[in-house]
Formats: sequence, structure tokens, C-alpha cells
Amino acid sequence: MSHALFSPITVGDLHLANRLVMAPLTRNRADVDGDVPHKLHETYYAQRASAGLIITEATQISPEGKGYYRTPGIYSEAQVAGWKRVTDAVHAKGGKIFAQLWHVGRVSHTSLQIDGQAPVAPSALRAEAKTFIESGFVDTSTPRALETDEIPRLIEDFAHAARQAKVAGFDGVELHAANGYLLDQFMRTSSNHRDDAYGGSVENRTRLLGEVIDALLTVWSPGCVGVRFSPFSHAGGVEIDDQMEIFLAAIAHAERAGLAYMHIVEGETGGERTATTAQLATLRSAFSGKYMGNNGYDRSMAMRAIEDRDVDLVCIGRPFISNPDLVERFEIDAPLNSLDPDTLYGGAAEGYTDYPFMSEVTA
Repeated sequence: MSHALFSPITVGDLHLANRLVMAPLTRNRADVDGDVPHKLHETYYAQRASAGLIITEATQISPEGKGYYRTPGIYSEAQVAGWKRVTDAVHAKGGKIFAQLWHVGRVSHTSLQIDGQAPVAPSALRAEAKTFIESGFVDTSTPRALETDEIPRLIEDFAHAARQAKVAGFDGVELHAANGYLLDQFMRTSSNHRDDAYGGSVENRTRLLGEVIDALLTVWSPGCVGVRFSPFSHAGGVEIDDQMEIFLAAIAHAERAGLAYMHIVEGETGGERTATTAQLATLRSAFSGKYMGNNGYDRSMAMRAIEDRDVDLVCIGRPFISNPDLVERFEIDAPLNSLDPDTLYGGAAEGYTDYPFMSEVTA
């Protein structure tokens, strides 16, 4: 009998073939001109369509929201056309795919911004972090603080991206509120020193998150929207202070909205699992939708977490890069391809669409 990890599940409005989710993975391969996804993206995502759900690489909602070289956007007609070819390719293979909506905030560089202007953030505090520009990894630039009267425009940028995602044929959207990017920056006291309605109290620091969620729900039903949080991560240079209080308040917005799932990075982003069992249980109990766990899961850990009902969905990153047929390999406990770390960011087909399937290895 097949393990429950490989059995169907209903998540919001979606019926997924299994409980393995391909994580959002930045690969820096969009066209230099216009940040448009192209033929390689079609192949890459279609190769991995056996995942119960694919969440795209983080996709900027506007030129201002860009923080890394050659990351795709979802605000222009050309970008939408490129993504439509991707979603068509995934659907042709029977897969489901969400667009992850992203504004990096201060995790950016002036060379990536229109006319070299400063990135925006809750406060004019530079992130102690690196970003990726044409020449490689560099320190982030000092941002300017968003004015209060700019917030409605920012919320509309998210709504516009959500509308564009629907035109592009996505099955839904995931709101990126994690990893030290803009919405996470608003929630953290280390990056938010505002004294208006969006700073200070827990209620104020989660206000923008709630308003963006409401904007997405003017476009999509709640059953087609998920949200990602990283309560235990220092990614993007944020500090961990009142994470349980602030993230319980953040989760309350997701719960109120009736979102399909909550995606939690259960430790340091791309690092150690630092959350305790009790902390994760507390966060999960605050949300009645599906719970997606993410942080260093391998096959045995994923199966055990599903068996013990600690998670409803398991989100896996790098193994999906090097194993396009990861679901099939996990199901029969087949060996995995090794990952080439030198081809993670930038480049072309090498390390992107040329990892072999099991059938090719056998042949």
C-alpha cells in the first residue's frame, strides 16, 4: 500500500495528486531584457509536474520589488505571456502550480532599481545581507522608508500581480511574507522603526500583511491562496525577537481570511531546524487550513511527519532541483542525483533542465 505522502489531498479549492510540494527556488535565469520567463522555464517546471504542487521561484510584483539579477516578474504583458507558456506546460503534464508573489523591500541594490534609486523598506535601515547582481553577490544598498501615503499603491501592486497571475493561468498564488523580505520586514522590530499605523505595536506591524491578503482575495478565492512565514529565520538580516507573538498575530490574518494553506520555514532559511516541537505545534494550532512544513526534509522525515500528522504537506527545495522526478524516486526509495552547487544561480540549461530522470540513468 502506498504511503500517505503519495496519496491525494484537497487543499482549499485544489485537489493535489500527492503531498509533496516543490519549494520556491530562485534560479536567476529570466531574460535580462524585461525579467521574462522563457523556454527553459517551461521545460524546467514541466519536468517537475509530478509534484503535488509547484510553487514558482519568487516572482517580483513590480520593478521596485526586484532584489536579484534575472529574477522573473509578473507585472508586464511579456512576463504574463511567458508564465502562461509555463503554466500550460505544467498543466499538460497534469501538474498544479502557484505563483509566489514577492517584494524584496530592502534586500536589493540600487543597480537593480529603476534609475538607480534606493530600494524601499519600512524604515531606512540597511539589511546586513547580500544580494545578487550582474557581477555576483554584493552587500545590499541602504533603503529609503516608504511614506504612509505610498502604502495603498504598494497594496495595489500586489493586487495587480495577483490579477496577472490569474491571466497567466496559475492555479493560485502564494504570498511571500518570509525570509526577511518586505512583509517580513514590516513585522520585525529590527527592521521596522515606524511611528505610524504600520509600526510599533504587533497589530500595526502586521497591518500591511492583512491588507495585502485582503487585496489578493479581491482577485482569488481564499482556497487558491497560501502564505509563507519564516518565524525562526535571520534571512535578509532580520532579528528574532518577539517571533511567537508577532507570528501568531500574522497567522490570525491568514486564519481570518480562510486561506488554503500556511507554509512555515521551520528554522533558519536553508539552514538548521531551530524551531522546537512545542513552538511549531502552537503556530499550527492557530490555523485551521492545511499546514505545509519546510526545512531540511528528506524522504524518511517527510514520511514520518505525514504519519504523525505533524504536517499536511511537505515542501522540498534543493532535491527537486537535481531530481525532476523526485516524487517517483521517493515513492520507490530510489537513489537521488547529486546537486551541482555551482549552477544554482544564473546560467542556462546546465544544472537547470539537464538533470536526468531515473529512466535516463537506467538506460
